[in-house]
Amino acid sequence: MNSEAFLVATETWALIGLVLLVSLIAHWLVVRLIKVTVKRALKKVKERPDPSRAERILAAATGSNTERRVQRMSTIGALLRSIATFTIVVIAVTTVLAILNVPVAPLLASAGVGGIALGFGAQSLIKDFLSGIFIVIEDQYGVGDLIDTGTVVGTVEDVGLRVTRLRDASGEVWYVRNGEILRVGNHSQGWSTAIADIPIAPDEDTHKALAVLEQVADELDADEEFASVLLERPTVVGVNAMSPNAVTLRMTAKTAPNQHWGVQRALLEQAQRDLTAADLRLAFPGAYQ
Repeated sequence: MNSEAFLVATETWALIGLVLLVSLIAHWLVVRLIKVTVKRALKKVKERPDPSRAERILAAATGSNTERRVQRMSTIGALLRSIATFTIVVIAVTTVLAILNVPVAPLLASAGVGGIALGFGAQSLIKDFLSGIFIVIEDQYGVGDLIDTGTVVGTVEDVGLRVTRLRDASGEVWYVRNGEILRVGNHSQGWSTAIADIPIAPDEDTHKALAVLEQVADELDADEEFASVLLERPTVVGVNAMSPNAVTLRMTAKTAPNQHWGVQRALLEQAQRDLTAADLRLAFPGAYQ
């Protein structure tokens, strides 16, 4: 090998080494940036001021607390690191091939054709993965949430990038492809509302009955059993319906997700006891016909 060929070879390998070095540094910087961004986002979550009673109950009931956000941010961070690694590797390999005078255009064209063929053949799989990514990023639902996917209603046991695993009320396990979920009703986000309709006899004193229900609301609000369920004091809405047989009074209560049934039963039970104690008669079907 003459000196000119040696210099050319040395320069080529030096360029390749430089490309690899820059790629490694770029990869380290990008991964470091992603980790720092995730860490700062989690730090802001932990430094939030003391939440209100409703916020504490919702955080415990829905899983929208630090632990769940840590899991979601960790998943997003891992996804971003994988994308960054793949992009940097592709760029580095393409650059090295160009330095070695390997025709890159035919390879890119072949990759493009292969990508199109793969896209047509696996478009449902790609759709599932993309949907799974957005489900995680947008936090549409998480493990433990009760959701309605349109085809099945159940509790989420696992959220993957391709499928979501649910268990319905009968205990049956369902695997739902993320790409097939067109709409989701999440019963575990936000809050639920307990509605209690109390029918009283049409000739009873409505104002007295409403005062008794206000007392019921105070009693339930002070009950330690419902301290972790009620987001706020129950509300006495007032007269909701009238008929020749009954005057229906309504009470509502904002509760943690999926906890409204128990609160509704408690409202009805307490209302029945207090109204009876106040000598106010409840209405029964056919009693005044």
